[in-house]
Amino acid sequence: MPDIPVLDTDLSAHLTLEEAVFPTGKTVLPAAEPIEAGNSAAWRTSLSSGLLLALRFVQARFLSVWGLLAAAALCPPQVFADFAVYSALANFVSIAALMRFEAVFFQSSDQLRLGRAFRLSLAVGLAFLVAATLAVAAAVASGRILASYGAMFCVSLAGRAVLRLVSAEATAEGDFATIGNCNIVQALVQPAVMVALIWLFEATSLALFAADAIGHLVAAGYLFLRRRRAVGGLVSPKAWSWAELRDSAVRWRTAPLILLPSALLSFGFMVIPLLALPMTSNAVLAAHVALAMRLLEVPTQMFAAVSVPLALSSLRAREGEARQRWARHIALGLFIAAVALFTAIALFALGADFLLDDTQWAEIGQVVAAMAVFYGGIALVAPLHEMASLSQQPHRQVAANAMALGAAMLAVFSFGSLSPALLGTIGLISLARGAAHLRFAWTRLGAELYAAAPRTVG
Repeated sequence: MPDIPVLDTDLSAHLTLEEAVFPTGKTVLPAAEPIEAGNSAAWRTSLSSGLLLALRFVQARFLSVWGLLAAAALCPPQVFADFAVYSALANFVSIAALMRFEAVFFQSSDQLRLGRAFRLSLAVGLAFLVAATLAVAAAVASGRILASYGAMFCVSLAGRAVLRLVSAEATAEGDFATIGNCNIVQALVQPAVMVALIWLFEATSLALFAADAIGHLVAAGYLFLRRRRAVGGLVSPKAWSWAELRDSAVRWRTAPLILLPSALLSFGFMVIPLLALPMTSNAVLAAHVALAMRLLEVPTQMFAAVSVPLALSSLRAREGEARQRWARHIALGLFIAAVALFTAIALFALGADFLLDDTQWAEIGQVVAAMAVFYGGIALVAPLHEMASLSQQPHRQVAANAMALGAAMLAVFSFGSLSPALLGTIGLISLARGAAHLRFAWTRLGAELYAAAPRTVG
């Protein structure tokens, strides 16, 4: 049950950059350098390379499905629900591991600039992991979590951070084949380790946590070995300088100030159903929701893996009004595809529900159908969010994500417990969020959506 790192939006990991000059007010600091989409290798990567990455991602997700089925068959519902919460927390925390400085990798094909950004991201990541480890150790010492759980969380977080760092570097350099193969490796290793641990030590939460940690470490190790020469050149001991790190952090401070909040808000909305899990005494319903989330993440991430590179590659081939017109065609196509895909999933889940009547997963089809609305909105937003990253006004995306998350949280606390009505409500909110992003891609809200990126020197 691996969480593929390349397109976690956040689905949550971005392959594009927010292009904007953000007003900083009166300050003695140097002006923050806008994170623009320049002539990077990632943008110049051919359409065939993007399709290859999408194919590898789809293969990896299909391979990981057997892990989901094995976990559902071997684990009690509560264990599966615990792992869903654990995985979501690890993914959420890992988004902040590099403070989104990895977004700078895509700014330019200049190796000196890439080296500076990589070293800054590595330094920030190491500091973050140290702080996270100390926080977990304090929680263990206070008795809030078990030491074994804390250890697995730290290991898993480290693996996710390395994956985020090196996969961003590989993507910026256009090495899609390595990223795709890394996805395959994780999709094979993590479920296999999980089944082995369950067979050896019974179906416990710790077995799933350990499999997650090992899967991410193995994937990170594979990716690092494949990219070791390129990475080694970026972290040469002679290249390190405190002055350089300080200057880079100031120059690219818009990454943690704008991109990070947007990514966290987007991911927070995606896992909002987990907020309601502890609010119910019905362990079976909670497990059904947790499993439905894991199942629906597969088509959601597949949708993003296929649509994002295709959309961005075609948009980069057009300029001005032609690009805006093509963006509308893409937006319409994405809307139709998302509606068709998730409607089919909902109907299939309802039709096949009777097959599980005498199992612990009876009536899960109704839950999957209800949550298909929620995930349909998320799938639609994923490529639209990447398309709109060319906008001069990324704060509009932040506002849309913030309002959607706030409305969903209000709904959760208003209902007070997990229920089909709550699932339907957050599904409608997800559709509204999708409509907002669709409108953003369709029109020019306050500025030309696809204005030319400002050029900077340095």
